[in-house]
Amino acid sequence: MTTSTAHRLRKHADFQRVYKAGRKQFSKQIGYFHALRTPESQQHSATLGPRIGLTVPKALGKAVDRNRIKRRMREAVRHALPLLSAPADLVLHPRRTVIDLDFATLEREVAQIFRTVQKACDKAAQP
Repeated sequence: MTTSTAHRLRKHADFQRVYKAGRKQFSKQIGYFHALRTPESQQHSATLGPRIGLTVPKALGKAVDRNRIKRRMREAVRHALPLLSAPADLVLHPRRTVIDLDFATLEREVAQIFRTVQKACDKAAQP
């Protein structure tokens, strides 16, 4: 199992838990939900660190466009993954503009999201 697949959020129930228990925030090009994993939810996951999920709805274009957005997002996430070490679940909702966005800009935005989530998880973990 590669690093990127080990950190993937896959199950519908996990996505729903993040939507319900998590916090929704926005950056310029990406909306995102994040939730710290509880000990109960960690039992179902072999991954100790973060898990990242992508949602690219049909409203963002035809399959070719959606797949391109997903490929670009997965690569940006792979590059920024070392910035996030907290046991958190994160769901990214890119906007359509991501398809034409300069890749370096996309990487910076994903890195900023990861730093924000890490900071929030660190703050939540402190008593």
